[in-house]
Amino acid sequence: MSQDSPPQPTPQQTLELEAAAFRSLVAHLRGREDVQNIDLMNLAGFCRNCLSRWYQEAATAQGVALDTDQAREIVYGMPYSEWKAKHQR
Repeated sequence: MSQDSPPQPTPQQTLELEAAAFRSLVAHLRGREDVQNIDLMNLAGFCRNCLSRWYQEAATAQGVALDTDQAREIVYGMPYSEWKAKHQR
């Protein structure tokens, strides 16, 4: 390794960095209730429901039982029905 190149993260550090980025994204989306899922889909190609589905799929792949409502609550920070009533236009 040359002096100029920074050290590469270990697999555990990579996992921790990815988890931190996920938490930051979720926190950001929770703070932006004004941004509708349809707007996210149109601009970014994914929405909060996509993120919760990916979380649920990852849980399933790890053998963790997590239903759709539980995954959505992780992403939305509250039950999905409550979020829709408060914020969906």
